Amino acid sequence: MSAHAFDSVDDVAARLRAARYVSDRRIATTVFLADRMEKPILVEGPAGVGKTELAKALATALDTELIRLQCYEGLDEAKALYEWEYPKQLLYTQILRDKIGEVLSGAATLTEAVDRLAAQEDAFFSERFLLARPLLAALRAPRRVVLLVDEVDRADPEFEAFLLEVLSDYQVSVPELGTIRARVKPIVLLTSNATRELTDALKRRCLHLHIGYPDAAREAEIVSARLPGASRALTDEVVRVVGSLRALDLKKTPSVSETIDWVRALTLLEAPSLTPAIVEETLNLVLKYEGDVERAREALAKPGR
Repeated sequence: MSAHAFDSVDDVAARLRAARYVSDRRIATTVFLADRMEKPILVEGPAGVGKTELAKALATALDTELIRLQCYEGLDEAKALYEWEYPKQLLYTQILRDKIGEVLSGAATLTEAVDRLAAQEDAFFSERFLLARPLLAALRAPRRVVLLVDEVDRADPEFEAFLLEVLSDYQVSVPELGTIRARVKPIVLLTSNATRELTDALKRRCLHLHIGYPDAAREAEIVSARLPGASRALTDEVVRVVGSLRALDLKKTPSVSETIDWVRALTLLEAPSLTPAIVEETLNLVLKYEGDVERAREALAKPGR
């Protein structure tokens, strides 16, 4: 059996489509090459265009687990890699206090007692007390998983450097246990909303993929894949209006996920089309700031909109 996840670029596109993710040729090609070259994919683009959904769809397409590390300011190695379960260690210490007393019995000095106790520390810093966080869980997984490092640009540059080290060799060092190498290298996706510039070192390590807003035809396909029961005529109308909204100077441009939400809401309301009244009642589903809503009302009221 092939060690690779996909047979071809067409295979990637077909299996993503079966997982309700409509990819273009560029996305499918990048995923195929990442699989063959065993390199992470750095996916950049505005919020809501399907970066995280790509990782979810990949896991579904491969029938495997998605392990997600959500990045944020202040994220450190302990939260991303592993921690020792101190409460569990303390509980075991209390349960075994009689046995610990036997170990320390007869120690003539404090130094001797500490040395005896130190000789037993492997019992308390062993696999049974190790709490694997997402990075370590992905490396130790018995089968190939999809590792999503979401919004890596929100993490500190120091964490980015640590992440680069892990992804370079797919191994980590746990001082008490030694080096832990990946059993099977995961498929890794890192997403970024470009809130800060990522280092050149990280970009060199990854295949770069920018996902922008899709054209109208592909966006309608995406909506239809996610909402197969929705009217295609209504979907096309919503996609056209959302496209016109994206051309405005808005504080937050509507995303593909908001297009999907709008079509879903209109379907629930049994709205046959985007009448002015329906737009007035539901525009807040697409635009999140009142200033944007007012600007959109003015633009949509103009002839030809």
